[in-house]
Amino acid sequence: MHTRRPFRRTRTAACLLAAAALLGAGCSSGSTTTPASTAAEAALAALPRSTPAALTPYYEQKPSWRDCGVPGFQCATLKAPLDYAKPSAGTVRLAVARKKATGPGKRLGSLLVNPGGPGGSAIGYLQGYAGIGYPAGVRARYDMVAVDPRGVARSEPVECLNGREMDAYTLTDITPDDAKETDALVAAHRRFAEGCGADAPKLLRHVSTVETARDMDIVRAALGDRKLHYVGASYGTFLGATYAGLFPDRVGRLVLDGAMDPSLPARRLNLEQTAGFDTAFTAFAKDCARRNDCPLGDRGSTPRRIGGNLKAFFGRLDARPVPTGDAHARRLTESLAMMGVIAAMYDEGSWPQLREALAAAIEEDDGAGLLVLSDGYYERDAGGGYTNLMSANAAVNCLDLPPSFDSPDEVRRALPAFRKASPVFGEGLAWSALNCAYWPVRATGEPQRIEAKGAAPIVVVGTTRDPATPYRWAKALAGQLSSARLLTYEGDGHTAYGRGSGCVDSAINAYLLRGTPPADGKRCS
Repeated sequence: MHTRRPFRRTRTAACLLAAAALLGAGCSSGSTTTPASTAAEAALAALPRSTPAALTPYYEQKPSWRDCGVPGFQCATLKAPLDYAKPSAGTVRLAVARKKATGPGKRLGSLLVNPGGPGGSAIGYLQGYAGIGYPAGVRARYDMVAVDPRGVARSEPVECLNGREMDAYTLTDITPDDAKETDALVAAHRRFAEGCGADAPKLLRHVSTVETARDMDIVRAALGDRKLHYVGASYGTFLGATYAGLFPDRVGRLVLDGAMDPSLPARRLNLEQTAGFDTAFTAFAKDCARRNDCPLGDRGSTPRRIGGNLKAFFGRLDARPVPTGDAHARRLTESLAMMGVIAAMYDEGSWPQLREALAAAIEEDDGAGLLVLSDGYYERDAGGGYTNLMSANAAVNCLDLPPSFDSPDEVRRALPAFRKASPVFGEGLAWSALNCAYWPVRATGEPQRIEAKGAAPIVVVGTTRDPATPYRWAKALAGQLSSARLLTYEGDGHTAYGRGSGCVDSAINAYLLRGTPPADGKRCS
């Protein structure tokens, strides 16, 4: 394991968008009204500035803070309407946590944080990292606050499969070679979707990003803040941008780090993200080839050769999984190995761990190291339990966008494009994007531009070799938002704030603490 810098995202936070990308970045059911490769032209419309009378009771809530069981943190529960179109037809309980501003200095308000996903626990992120690891100056001036989105973690979590069933799901072959394997993959996706429908038949229709953004405005009001101050990473950028589009006049200081492009349809999101993972793998391969312990090639090997060797290794696992020593007798399959490798693409600090894990699996038939990486990706604990990350991830994504694919035949026709985007990962990522074709709830969202006209300056951060949110997405979002300032980090890994660049951190800290955004187009390394 590598040594982490004092101000660095946790592995849990780093892995959140991975699940979103591979199993849900473009999943849903129903007819596709936006062509699979075309960006949307329509823009998200702002909501009326006045609060509807039917929502007034929600906006007038006052949190009753209590001890969380975690030193320094307080927790509360707020309510939001299950259906904003019918505010009196049931509620959703939202879990909220905070760590009060430590001082010195005048309190600036609340700073909401969201690590991404969708499906990642914002409260877990706050208590495990942001509330103790954000710069001291930021924590001194802001109450650090998190709300688990509806359907996630402590906020009425959607639970699609139990631990044993999730183990079977993650072992499913995602590169089917024949009709039998294709049928098995489809059956796995159907079981997952049916489990979600059985667990939360009402809530499953109301876990969209638009609804979660509206929940955040209720939380803002309950906290007593006139404006929303927010740092969102990965999918959290989509959530934050959606908030800005709906409530531009209530935007305070928004940081969107590792940005998503809300104008893209599902298939194009998946395809471009596949290319992003290939870009990150190329960087890993170049680094690997400079080292004596590279298990995928000799010193000086080309990225193409290293990628070919990894692909061949995946093929051998497809035919013969290797032991892992797992207490539940799981063997390392191609699907688990691929997810383990992808997990390590999120943070270049994980590359030594990945080299070691690959060497053990390739040279010694010991898959334990790659299984550890894969389990971290899926948020599986040693006892065989899972968080609800994967369930909530699919539930949100399947509601937000029409599907990447409606059938296995559509996937097969798209395979050449995905293989071109990534010879190593393309096939598996294409088939993974089929899952929401079988979702029990029709999509309510569509791709759309977000302009947020009239909003205060919003800082959009992009990393040039980000694996999960390609840099072009940050440029696209910054081009859509009317008040965006694009901050570029020239480097590897997923997201940039708190990952070792003093230039990035100082620019964002100045914005959060003094309200001074960086110059548009500022670049850091």
